[in-house]
Amino acid sequence: MVQDEPTGDVVPAGGAPAPREKKPNVFARIALFIRQVFAELRKVVTPTRQELLKYTGVVLGFVVIMMAIVYGLDVLFVWLTAYVFGVPAAA
Repeated sequence: MVQDEPTGDVVPAGGAPAPREKKPNVFARIALFIRQVFAELRKVVTPTRQELLKYTGVVLGFVVIMMAIVYGLDVLFVWLTAYVFGVPAAA
């Protein structure tokens, strides 16, 4: 096997196409998928209570900041629209 320069793919050295491997049946593929899912789930690390509280605070802080930015832009655009189009104030 040699690495192809333009694409970086690994190709056979002689230029002949590599023989294709036979695809397993649908049940074998499903079983393989489930085994891979469980293998990935074993790698998951559950955060400690302190980490969870810290992450929650960061997310809530970010959401509050984004809400403030959107609210400020909304107020600015309402004022700008009223100024440009001369909407009279309600009496």
